[in-house]
Amino acid sequence: MAQYKTPGVSIVEKNAFPDSVVEVATAVPAFVGYTASASHDGESLRNQPWRIASMAEFTACFGGAPMPGFMLEAGHAPGTPGGASCTLRQVAGHFLLYHSMQLFFQNGGGACHIVSVGDYHDTPDIGALRAGIDALLQEREVTLLAVPDAMLLALDDCHALQRHMLMHCGQQMRNRFAILDIHNGAAPLTDGPVAAFREGIGSDSLAYGAAYYPWVQATVVPLDELNFTHIRTSHWGALQDLLLQALDAGGQRQVSALFEQMAIAHSSESAQASRIAAIDHALRAMSPLYQQLLLAMHGQLNLLPPGAAMAGLYTLTDNTRGVWKAPANVGIAAVSAPAVNITQDEQEGLNVHGTGKSVNAIRSFAGQGQGTLVWGAHTLDGNSLDWRYINIRRTMIMLEQSLRLAIQAYVFEPNVASTWVTIGSMASNFLTGIWKRGGLAGASPSDAFQVEVGLGTTMTADDLLEGILRVNILVAISRPAEFIELTFQQQMQKS
Repeated sequence: MAQYKTPGVSIVEKNAFPDSVVEVATAVPAFVGYTASASHDGESLRNQPWRIASMAEFTACFGGAPMPGFMLEAGHAPGTPGGASCTLRQVAGHFLLYHSMQLFFQNGGGACHIVSVGDYHDTPDIGALRAGIDALLQEREVTLLAVPDAMLLALDDCHALQRHMLMHCGQQMRNRFAILDIHNGAAPLTDGPVAAFREGIGSDSLAYGAAYYPWVQATVVPLDELNFTHIRTSHWGALQDLLLQALDAGGQRQVSALFEQMAIAHSSESAQASRIAAIDHALRAMSPLYQQLLLAMHGQLNLLPPGAAMAGLYTLTDNTRGVWKAPANVGIAAVSAPAVNITQDEQEGLNVHGTGKSVNAIRSFAGQGQGTLVWGAHTLDGNSLDWRYINIRRTMIMLEQSLRLAIQAYVFEPNVASTWVTIGSMASNFLTGIWKRGGLAGASPSDAFQVEVGLGTTMTADDLLEGILRVNILVAISRPAEFIELTFQQQMQKS
């Protein structure tokens, strides 16, 4: 109580309401990979986490998409126009982060962190990507981790990096969740990409990660952005020979004239863009085979790992339903189809496996009018009854971090009954709010959670002497209805 020495009226304000727990953000992904540039206001952002909230901010700080380059080899095969065929192989512009970010934002993504570990002139390297992940150790806001460019590494290096991602999330930070892609995930199951992933991913911190198969055929790269300039100039001769084989004499003369203009447009700086557009338009109109080549390039560039799209869907689900809603049975935007169609029987081996390393399926339900859906919500720790589901692991991370930050204000407070009551009521009020929103299971708050703190309950006299305050919290997190069984039986006619 204050001691007054001067006569008058003094005002004393008292807090009427107890301290509260603020729910931490649950969907702030960090993406690690290669970008065209990395700078802001003239300062380098290389290997520094940088927060953005839109694709416009990404391009302003990290540049645009990589320039793809293709090699073309001509040959002959029966059954194709004019007996012509070719092999189209991408040899440049493989980097995946830019187009993955497009998928992320088109699927509901918001604020995120970018760590650029190099530019498009670099060779993808596990050491650089590992250093980019380690740069996130001091960034407490991040709750999700994705590395699309890990798919550019050799198989063993990719799995080693993914093991590092799990260790970063589950052992070092314990406040974030890894979204993993399957190396060579566009290959069918019979080629063994999932089996290789399970063998290489290890057995540590599996509850802190989830994997998705297969890759997806996206629509982020428009077809009208592609033309003959994306084929190496050294292969334009092979391209000309290929197109000529499928045309009559009149068409051959016109195509030959166009290729002469292509050479001029390539060597001239003036009006180059307009000339290229005019030549490309003419080739599309004259040659169906040229259109097929562009479609082939379009398909290869839009073949992307689904991890970034899943990060966007995690964000969308968290914002609309809550982190306790499983990010499954939701459609993926900007995707036309999965790269591999999985049957129900094939998914059984993905969803439940003897190793416990569940892999979530991305399936096409186009015939049912549902499009491409995420059809799984398992962590990699599929044999654990505690941490089998993604939403349970992520909800626990949210509860732990929210309560930890709130109770941190009571460090060095007196370890007495008043402090215990304050902490207990603060935790109970927070968990009651989560229960009312559907995050905890139970008909009443007492069924949904319990908060215990006090001498003789969670602490002994020795704990008090050593300055230890223990709080025990039990929660019943809502679990997804993964398997719904409908039972039908005939009954006797009643009338």
